[in-house]
Amino acid sequence: MDKFGKSQSVKRTEDVRFLTGAGAYVDDIAPASALHVIFVRASVAHAKIAKLNVSEAKQAEGVHLVLTLADLEASGMNVAMEASIVDNRDGSKAAAPERPILARDRVRFVGEPIVAIVAETMQQARDAAELVTLKYDELPVHLALASGGQPLHDEAPENVAFDWGMGEEIATDAAFAQAAHVVKLEVGDNRVIINTMEPRGCFAEWQDARLHLCFGGQGVWGMKTKIAKALGLKEEAVRVTNPDVGGGFGMKAMAYPEYYVAAQAARQLQRPVRWMSDRTEAMLSDNSGRDLVSVAELAFDENLKTTAYRVRTNVNLGAYNSQFGQGIQTQLFSCVLTGAYDIPTAWMQTKGFFTNTTQVDAYRGAGRPEAIYVIERLMDRAARELEVDPWELRRRNFIAPEAFPYETPTKQIYDVGEFDRVLSHAEISSDAAGFMARRTDSATRGKLRGMGLCYYIESILGDPSESARIAFNEDGTVSIFVGTQSNGQGHETVYAKFLSDQTGISADMIHVVQGDSDQIAQGGGTGGSRSVTVQNNATLATVDKMIAAFTPYLAAKMGVDEGAVRFDEDRFRAEGSNLTLGFLEAAQMARNDSRADLLDHQERATLSARSFPNGAHVAEVEVDPETGVVTLEKYTVVDDFGNLINPMLAEGQVHGGVAQGVGQALTEHVVYGEDGQLLTASFMDYAMPRADDLPMLKFETEPVPSPSNVMGMKGCGEAGTVGAMAAVANAVQDALWERGVRQADMPFTPHRVWEMLKDATVTV
Repeated sequence: MDKFGKSQSVKRTEDVRFLTGAGAYVDDIAPASALHVIFVRASVAHAKIAKLNVSEAKQAEGVHLVLTLADLEASGMNVAMEASIVDNRDGSKAAAPERPILARDRVRFVGEPIVAIVAETMQQARDAAELVTLKYDELPVHLALASGGQPLHDEAPENVAFDWGMGEEIATDAAFAQAAHVVKLEVGDNRVIINTMEPRGCFAEWQDARLHLCFGGQGVWGMKTKIAKALGLKEEAVRVTNPDVGGGFGMKAMAYPEYYVAAQAARQLQRPVRWMSDRTEAMLSDNSGRDLVSVAELAFDENLKTTAYRVRTNVNLGAYNSQFGQGIQTQLFSCVLTGAYDIPTAWMQTKGFFTNTTQVDAYRGAGRPEAIYVIERLMDRAARELEVDPWELRRRNFIAPEAFPYETPTKQIYDVGEFDRVLSHAEISSDAAGFMARRTDSATRGKLRGMGLCYYIESILGDPSESARIAFNEDGTVSIFVGTQSNGQGHETVYAKFLSDQTGISADMIHVVQGDSDQIAQGGGTGGSRSVTVQNNATLATVDKMIAAFTPYLAAKMGVDEGAVRFDEDRFRAEGSNLTLGFLEAAQMARNDSRADLLDHQERATLSARSFPNGAHVAEVEVDPETGVVTLEKYTVVDDFGNLINPMLAEGQVHGGVAQGVGQALTEHVVYGEDGQLLTASFMDYAMPRADDLPMLKFETEPVPSPSNVMGMKGCGEAGTVGAMAAVANAVQDALWERGVRQADMPFTPHRVWEMLKDATVTV
């Protein structure tokens, strides 16, 4: 790592700002003169709007504007929100019903926005909202992950949005017909609400005949294109910014109705307009995560080698297609369908259903945690049914190191891996050999103890290209403008330190500028664990461009041929000259010579291939059979992230990811009533994981550098979540197995676990 990073655990410089309350979030920086937007939202899950009257609200004190869908259309807006659509198995396009910014004649989930009220103060807007007359003709509610029921959309008569497939169905069926052993399991993956520390918010204003939209998100360029299209503006007439963002996790990567409405209100009123969600509003309107059920099968030969894998999945999309919803449990799920295993043939079939619930889209991992959860639960079940150690069954079926680069049945090219080596490290670090003694000790106290293993692999997603711009400022500092967006990951520290390592410029002289579409021409935003790998790759390309630009200029200053000048990651030097210059000195010299062309450099770079982080998670739980309480007692992670830029921040990412995976497994439980009402719409009813739900996590790495980028890196942002769910679930299943529990699905809340034990076939 000497050339590309010092692999040092540098503390995050931005933390001082955050911990002292100096963060600049949307609600902190909205113009003081901004008007407030409040949304009147659907209070029923499915109904025709029989009456809508906003005349009294328009006359209320402090109200400047009331907007319905008809008003947006009358202004010339394109009110249909965009969503990516997959192809059905028969080659036709999946259902693509309109999702209007505000409801059109009908509501389809509790929380759907119908009316926007813009007033001088938030309380005035709330008071005016009470004056809106809204009557419904209610319709039957459809919540099942199955066809049938009252259609939500004419385009999907049976509420089936798509029927998608990937792999070799015929070859897979043939392999199953010839298999010596077949193991089958139904696997549920429960819906979660994505609770970021900072809820969603935005403000919009018009500056010099241009729209400025500021929102808490994960990138600015996609939003810039969408907002320009919706408002009929040229893209150059739109500036989009992201300030400090208090958590994203995929949920904030999308466009939402509120951003369009705020922009249009600001345009009509020529006044700044702001909106900030409260927590219950967020739970009702933010995209949810997961929510699918899979039936999975593995075929084995007589030597317990896998010969085929088959998965059939039903997916909840919610009431509409969200921005990436159709692709999450299809295309992204398929990226790591077969996990870390050498499976010759596979078939995946996924059906998506519309239901009267909030939309479902990306959540930390976006398809990869779901895929790994299925195969790792099934691999664990196979070990039980085939009476083989679960560690040994995985080893027997791992892709061998010499098989890389390896093409999976879904046409992914895994770049490198030494899975057995990583697993062996985890076996030692977790003290797997001492587990039986710990289980015996638990039994003496009347507790059930289980160990769960998950070997995960995940794919780095998103645009493999990224841009970086480096500018030398008049005050002697340097700015690096990046195309990604930190949501709390520590990008400011990582990018400044990485640039420092490549240029010799002190990191405290480097300012990271992000989240501003006016500052850099193009960027891919943050998501899919792409940020550090693709952004640092772009930084390397920009540094190379800088060196090439400065070399002929400095050769003339040194009085040597251009070919004699070398940059050694600290200073420019040349044989035959006693003049040595660092970048800051060279930039000041260029400034004195009016060489502005040497003071600003930008380059875009593309990774040649994706990298595939992988690793082993080992969880140990204790279950109290009297109460159903599950306690996570021990947790070990050994990851292969390739070369690390900042090990401490990588460990922090893993800690956060594990916490979210454990939260889904043990505490988080979304419940809808039969009428489509969200019954878990506050922290009184929705249980987020707390510090005392997790033990101290043991984190170690076993790096196998990636050949897919010159830095040898693999992303780490989502890996913790990808591995955590199956590790915990397998541990709970292990603990409950001796009591006859054969179907154990998340979330493992006390009541659910108690019921599993009560209904089990073996009693004590």
